[in-house]
Amino acid sequence: MARKDLLKSVIGQPTDTPSGARRSSYAMRGASKSMKVSIDSLAEHSKRLMEGETIVEIDPDLVDVSFVNDRLTGDDEAYEDLKASIKASGQDTPVLLRPHPDVADRYMVVFGHRRVRVARDIGRAVRAVVKEMDDEAHVLAQGQENTARADLSFIEKALFARNLVDLGQEKDVIQRALTVDGTLLSRMLSVAQTVPEKIVTAIGPAKQIGRDRWEGFKKLMADEANQGIAYRILKTEGFDQLDSDTKFEIMHSKVEEAGKGPKRRRAKAAPPKRTWTAGEGRIKGVIGRVGRAYNISLTSNDSTAFGEYLSENLDQLYADFLKKPDP
Repeated sequence: MARKDLLKSVIGQPTDTPSGARRSSYAMRGASKSMKVSIDSLAEHSKRLMEGETIVEIDPDLVDVSFVNDRLTGDDEAYEDLKASIKASGQDTPVLLRPHPDVADRYMVVFGHRRVRVARDIGRAVRAVVKEMDDEAHVLAQGQENTARADLSFIEKALFARNLVDLGQEKDVIQRALTVDGTLLSRMLSVAQTVPEKIVTAIGPAKQIGRDRWEGFKKLMADEANQGIAYRILKTEGFDQLDSDTKFEIMHSKVEEAGKGPKRRRAKAAPPKRTWTAGEGRIKGVIGRVGRAYNISLTSNDSTAFGEYLSENLDQLYADFLKKPDP
């Protein structure tokens, strides 16, 4: 697949899906409640999914990408290493396919997209396990296999989550697929929904850039003026030749330097407080207003006794206050 097509398929529907193969709905039904799954158990789950199954060889031209994209481009070096390895030693690990849900005699990748791509590039059949599965099982297997191998960067996982939401997947299914809780999923979606997809695609997977850095960048991108600066940086000569992590670092630093920082609420100045002392220091008080509240805090020897006296006489004190003529 050409680089241009890979870039176009990051967010939306894949470009090499046959005409008419686009599904009308991928809404999930009957999803179980969110469960916590360790990385080790996910790896074991992927292993069990493949064990005991017949491995077959399939023409890669009969294989279409998953209905939800989980990768950005920018890992060309890793891909070339994978291609060289398969050329030299063959494809040791089979991919997982399912019969295409909409097109007869075709298959859809569940996981193993790069191995399918290598097979297509070098003109070799792809070794695969083919299993019948519904959309929910597909999403769980695809997400968990990538998570188990720590194969996706934070931003790729965030985009994967957003794509699934856009396709109508239930959030508890997405949490299970990515092994995240609801709070982290919300933060991932916030990044993917705030940073323009064109900017994310141009930066690429940024394998070394974690959640905190992307959240900081998201705050900058919440301002449209900063987005304009980012788009101008994309057009800078030589920017597209940088590696993905360097693109992020340069983009973040230049936008932060030239743009507007995240808006922060100004802390309201606390109203001044006054102190009160009586009985040659036997009792002391701190008196002040906070919003609509008026506080009197008593300390020293007679504070308890005087406080009780005040509380017992509040009705009379308030009555005397009401009798006071207006100034």
